[in-house]
Amino acid sequence: MSEIASPPATGLAGPRDYYDLLKPRVMSLVIFTALVGMAAAPGALHPALAAIALLSIAVGAGASGALNMWWDADIDAVMARTAGRPIPAGRVPRAEAAAFGGFLSALSVALLFLASNPFAAGLLAFTIFFYVVIYSMWLKRATPQNIVIGGAAGALPPVVGWAAVTGTAPLEAWVLFTIIFLWTPPHFWALSLFRRSDYERAAVPMMPVARGEAETRRQIFGYSIVLALSGLAPFAIGMAGYLYLAAAAVLGAIFVRRAFSVLRAGEGDYRAAKGLFGFSILYLFALFAAILIESLAGRYV
Repeated sequence: MSEIASPPATGLAGPRDYYDLLKPRVMSLVIFTALVGMAAAPGALHPALAAIALLSIAVGAGASGALNMWWDADIDAVMARTAGRPIPAGRVPRAEAAAFGGFLSALSVALLFLASNPFAAGLLAFTIFFYVVIYSMWLKRATPQNIVIGGAAGALPPVVGWAAVTGTAPLEAWVLFTIIFLWTPPHFWALSLFRRSDYERAAVPMMPVARGEAETRRQIFGYSIVLALSGLAPFAIGMAGYLYLAAAAVLGAIFVRRAFSVLRAGEGDYRAAKGLFGFSILYLFALFAAILIESLAGRYV
């Protein structure tokens, strides 16, 4: 995609533009899942150190977003969903976005190292590397499995949060990782169904572009079943209680039902896909909120 150039920067960038480089909506999910990992982990950090650790993870997520926008500026410029981002819109130079993201990456890892422990800082550094280099620079433009493998980066924040408290990453942390990892394909493939023309123009081999809508709908449904079952795992291994079990069962059933509607929808009918995409965000927040509530209740009640 090197032949697609973003417009020259106008020099009119403001604080909002640099804030937008951080992908704040994605960052909010990262912050929340990392917080749940910290709350569910045994033991505790001093409140001030815990706040710095969570801020470090948030800054690391924002740095990843900025570096992703720097690298993807060429394809962002031809996608309707992303053309208004600061770099393709000409408000922030690519070089500045790269420097901004690089600085925040180093800052986030250093802060987490000082606030918690080297293991958590190393995990955060790996998360940033995986998202920027493995997913953005390699997988995204190379394979329809881009979001499956690359989803590991978005699934790591609760593990980093857990490690910030304990210095370890036990089975429980990886169960949280697995839920997000399995959630990512149906979430993004639902989006890619009704944004297929964007990915076609940018020559990004998302599943609907590379394998067609029918195959994408089948894979969304298959992943949704596995996701709903994996959502029961925290209860099965004893890290969550009956409130979580009820939430996971109900939310999982709704997720599968919506995925089935996507499967049954006709070619070019994206109403069910849009519904699943919206619900998938609620699903993940609600599932992790149940863990957070139980963790806090067990700690303070």
